[in-house]
Amino acid sequence: MAEQPSKSSPLTELCSALPSLPMRLQEVGRFVAANDYDATTRSMRELASVAGADPASFTRLAKAIGYSGWDELRAALTEARRPAQASPFSARARKRQGPNADVSLVADRLAAEAIGLARISADAVAEAARALHGARRIWIAGFRSCRSVAELLNYELRLFRPDDVQLVGGSGPEDLDFGAFRSGDAVVVIGFAPYSTASVESTRAALKAHACLIAIADSVTAPMAEGADHLLLYEAASSPGFFPSLTGAIAIAQSLAAVAFSLGAANARKRLEATEARLAAMSQYVTEKG
Repeated sequence: MAEQPSKSSPLTELCSALPSLPMRLQEVGRFVAANDYDATTRSMRELASVAGADPASFTRLAKAIGYSGWDELRAALTEARRPAQASPFSARARKRQGPNADVSLVADRLAAEAIGLARISADAVAEAARALHGARRIWIAGFRSCRSVAELLNYELRLFRPDDVQLVGGSGPEDLDFGAFRSGDAVVVIGFAPYSTASVESTRAALKAHACLIAIADSVTAPMAEGADHLLLYEAASSPGFFPSLTGAIAIAQSLAAVAFSLGAANARKRLEATEARLAAMSQYVTEKG
């Protein structure tokens, strides 16, 4: 039996279709082809602003090349960028040789992290922070390696909103917290491939409760991205090394806390000052000797 030809990549489909498209869609198509990473991580409005195009033209482009809409084309572009992995982490490891291989690995990783940070959408993070500010309560879900990001965001937010912020699974089984999600709450779910079962369950519980879902994820096709009110994307898999990068997720978490504090104005400052005073009274920090 003859081997079936593999499906062409979305970029190949796009480039092949360009000559047959109207001139304006050709311009948008060339922009997407030249900025395929941005196309997978930035909103349609942001892309249109940079490209000098109407946001609706991205939907028309997707339909012109056989997709149901921009979301489907963007998902295809994202999947095409995803590296094939035989196992979650060990397949990422690459043997390096030479006297400066270790230094080169560090330099390559730092360079990749800098590029990834520059691609995070500041507009999307600020919009999500406004949702956190307006939420009655904030729940933060991060498991396994993403637990550290969740704990950092929980810690920073509780410095000025101690009564309103809860780490999912922080004081018992996470399913008990799922039952406490309510409309008017915000639920932040953090994850990257391979996704933990608990993060997917957190997402489903947030959607069922009609809470505001904020997903910090590595892909538009991530389970926590489906149905999210706010999707904050970071690049986890492009940096060298056996383990995906959490640098972008940490930067997003800290930015969310910083903007939420700023929006809290005088009341947030008052709560933070009270927290600092309590920590000082409990001698939580070493006093520098003069």
